[in-house]
Amino acid sequence: MSVLRSASLFALAALLEIGGAWLVWQGVREHKGRLWAAGGVLALGAYGFVATFQPDAHFGRVLAAYGGIFVAGSILWGVVADGYRPDRWDVTGALICLAGMAVIMYAPRGN
Repeated sequence: MSVLRSASLFALAALLEIGGAWLVWQGVREHKGRLWAAGGVLALGAYGFVATFQPDAHFGRVLAAYGGIFVAGSILWGVVADGYRPDRWDVTGALICLAGMAVIMYAPRGN
């Protein structure tokens, strides 16, 4: 398994899922309109396909590992897009999630 390829797919998945959810949020909650929400729905749909390109064939493993990326990516998205300032517990939690993700996805396994 190529860790670089896998990590790139996780980053793309995060961009599509978090970005899509943010667009829906902007369209509905911030009253920016249907086009924003529609763009979000399209991005969320595209996210659903990205996980299928992961080298690991186990759906549960890939989605569980992606959860760590989602947590850290969501905090980062908030910093960049909304000016959110995470506290030390946000950062600590995100790092724990990323460590868990690395164990789930990249731990050596005897097949």
